[in-house]
Amino acid sequence: MPVRLGELLLKENMVTPQQLQDALNHQKTNGGKLGKAFVSLGFVKDEEITSLLSRQYGVPSINLDHFEVDPAIIKIIPAETARKYQVLPLSRSGATLTIAMADPTNVFAMDDIKFMTGYNVEPVVASETTLEESIDHYYGSTRSLELRRDSGMGLPSGGDSLKDMMEGPGLTVDDMAGIGGLSEIDLDSMSDAEADVETVKQEEDEIDLGELSKSADAAPVIKLTNVLLVDSLKRGASDIHIEPYEKEFRVRFRIDGILYNVMALPMKLKDPLTSRVKIMAKLDIAEKRLPQDGRIKIKMRVENRTRDLDFRVSCLPTLWGEKIVMRLLDKSKLMLDMTKLGFEPHSLERFKNAISKPYGIVLVTGPTGSGKTNTLYSAIAALNKPETNIMTAEDPVEFNLAGVNQVQVRENIGLNFAAVLRSFLRQDPNIILVGEIRDYETAEIAVKAALTGHLVLSTLHTNDAPSTVSRMVNMGIEPFLVGTAVNLIQAQRLIRRVCKNCKIEDDVPSKTLIDVGFAPEEASEVKVYKGKGCGACNGTGYKGRIGLYEVMEITEGIRDLVMVGATAVEIKRKALEEGMLTLRQSGLEKIKAGTTTIEEVLRETIL
Repeated sequence: MPVRLGELLLKENMVTPQQLQDALNHQKTNGGKLGKAFVSLGFVKDEEITSLLSRQYGVPSINLDHFEVDPAIIKIIPAETARKYQVLPLSRSGATLTIAMADPTNVFAMDDIKFMTGYNVEPVVASETTLEESIDHYYGSTRSLELRRDSGMGLPSGGDSLKDMMEGPGLTVDDMAGIGGLSEIDLDSMSDAEADVETVKQEEDEIDLGELSKSADAAPVIKLTNVLLVDSLKRGASDIHIEPYEKEFRVRFRIDGILYNVMALPMKLKDPLTSRVKIMAKLDIAEKRLPQDGRIKIKMRVENRTRDLDFRVSCLPTLWGEKIVMRLLDKSKLMLDMTKLGFEPHSLERFKNAISKPYGIVLVTGPTGSGKTNTLYSAIAALNKPETNIMTAEDPVEFNLAGVNQVQVRENIGLNFAAVLRSFLRQDPNIILVGEIRDYETAEIAVKAALTGHLVLSTLHTNDAPSTVSRMVNMGIEPFLVGTAVNLIQAQRLIRRVCKNCKIEDDVPSKTLIDVGFAPEEASEVKVYKGKGCGACNGTGYKGRIGLYEVMEITEGIRDLVMVGATAVEIKRKALEEGMLTLRQSGLEKIKAGTTTIEEVLRETIL
């Protein structure tokens, strides 16, 4: 292959004769294949070589970074053979085995694999670099239960091993016996050969509650559950995802809005761990066919300090078992100071003016996890005075606020937002918070409350502030009622902050800044920063999050447009004339201030 690859690259004018000679010299000195020498010297890219070989030999190419291989397929070819020939089995269809190779002309490798496995072999081309990484990934992993540190999708380095954490700080649960300190545990006993044995259960199978409870109370399962809760707090995670698949049982943490792989657990722990979490959340462990929601309240000792924590638990039946998502509700992270949320001064002034009015509706919009609840709680904290009666209807109640009357919505017994709102109007309220306006009935009562002397705070799921008007009209609320009742609409997103400990200036071309949205005169002056990665940010370059805010005040000009049924585009144009900052413009302000990166703003906003 060396001479052939060099000839091909020369023929395609991808390298010069001198570069070919340099690559051959580099190969003699450092060993390895010629393709790797070309890539190391920067003459060509991995993908270019892969594409060339694919065209030359009429063999498909594949990007292994975007391909997940079934562990059962990996076992077809032994590790020694895979490393010897630099091949990776990808899939099997009948008597044909598809393998990834860097050199599709290596007939000796294909013959050897065909003889060894008994399958016909079909090659596809993959780059040498991704092939080596994939072979290490699939054949180099250990069977012990450890925190995985994947360079790409996995959790960044800096965490302790699972064993270290199981021997770490204690954790106690008020209402659960047996959740004592974390003592040493034999990890091998949790991931020995039994982990490969799966029991296929049909939905109609009889459920032995005694066995489920017994397995859930086993010491390793209790300790593993404790580790998940402790580690999520230590890493600053907002959510824990426990996900069962056909041949994989994984745990992921959401940290600063991004999901990271944390653990690959033995399949035999699927039912015990799920049952353990459901018992702690006071859910029905026998019900595996319907979604369930619960809550875990714990006292946790970390660094000689006791903290009260809430985990909101959602259990959802999937094809291969129940997926559990636990959201950490840490009151110490609740930011009630509006000046620290990330508002631009002009936007904050508009928001404060709107919530200080005696009546009307203030709407906060954005997707799940965009900080809407935090913004509303901040508003309530600013309005919470002894002479004010504040009533909230939430699903669920995330944080307990002193002096605020909070009601948990329960759809299963008919206590929905509309029913709670009707009751509120008989409770002499000054300020009403509705967790979410989901339907016409709730929207209608919220509008009536706003028109009869109450301040109503609520949320909606829309992309930006102007389109919220159209959303309410589509729900069935008359445009003149929307225009009369609504004081302000605010859209928001959360983006990651640049880590302060490893913040460095980033060299970004002016054209890139102009494409993002900066004016040409600004682009030449703006200094852009990024994080190079350190221990404090787990090598990500980001630490913490900040909000982007699009605050649209319903002025007389905008109200006139709303009442005549103007489109979201027309409303947006008028709002921009009156000084509204869009989400993208709010992001540009954060870039100018050195708070975040261009990549983060592009991830959450559009021009």
